[in-house]
Amino acid sequence: MIRILGLLLMLSFVACREPEPGTEGNPLKVMFIPYVEQRTIMLHSEGLIKFLEKSLSQKMLGQDSGFHIRVSIPTFYISVVEAFGTENADLSSMTTFSYLLTKDTKKYPVEAILTVIREPEGLVYKGAIIARADSNIKKLEDLKGKKFAFADPSSTSGFVLASKLFKDRGVALGETVFAGRHDNVISMVYQGQVDGGAIYYSSPKVRVENGKSIRELRDARSMVLSQYPDVEEKIKIIEFTDEVQNEPWVLRTNIYKDPVKQAKLRQSIIDSIIEYSASPEGKDLMQILIRADKVVPTDDASYDKIRAILKDIQFDISSAVK
Repeated sequence: MIRILGLLLMLSFVACREPEPGTEGNPLKVMFIPYVEQRTIMLHSEGLIKFLEKSLSQKMLGQDSGFHIRVSIPTFYISVVEAFGTENADLSSMTTFSYLLTKDTKKYPVEAILTVIREPEGLVYKGAIIARADSNIKKLEDLKGKKFAFADPSSTSGFVLASKLFKDRGVALGETVFAGRHDNVISMVYQGQVDGGAIYYSSPKVRVENGKSIRELRDARSMVLSQYPDVEEKIKIIEFTDEVQNEPWVLRTNIYKDPVKQAKLRQSIIDSIIEYSASPEGKDLMQILIRADKVVPTDDASYDKIRAILKDIQFDISSAVK
């Protein structure tokens, strides 16, 4: 009788034990920050997921299949943050702000493992301060006392870096508003609703098409070209913010209880995503999903500069989210 009870207890324990990560019953949960609409991400991410499943099967299991991945695309950035806290996300592309909220404020077990490169800036990005070209605002100091539009309290380039710039230069703005998105900032400045605004910046890119060199606008003004074809002539950049590291891909650090397996998974994911992003298909996908040329390894210390900026301007991430 005792032997039977012991056997039943053992079987009950095995049945209740959570399936191994990567199995069909407990797939690796991958999320994509909604940089573009959800349908676009879902349609174009299939190639990456198929590649990752095969590559991680080979690296983790020594076979071509058997490692399973489930993809989801939330509506809001904050949903990704909370998904890490409830263990409903294992790997995700994130904004810098979302990563710091997840790791530093929420204290969820995550780490930055990859970051993106965008040419010609490389590993870093910055914000820009804009004004109408026909206005009297020629330099940052001319915005003193003026009405100004930031993008969003959670925007690194559209608020945090701009705030640091104004603080360092001693420029006290007048009325300030949050436009919600970078394209809204452009529209408000274009229409004269505000005197200036803060947006993200990427250098123009020259591509060759049918033997002709075509200059491609890539900063936030490119978002409204269909609505305002002359936006580059009407809206000028008067100053740039400081540069910080590009946004990370983030991994949950307690997917496996065994630290050796966790380390193996971490390196396998890094190697697999880098390998895929270097392929022709991968290069196209990275441009569509995260506007990146390629991905490279990174670590948490790479984001200490933005942490220092947040501390300098006494910025409370949690209050911005509320």
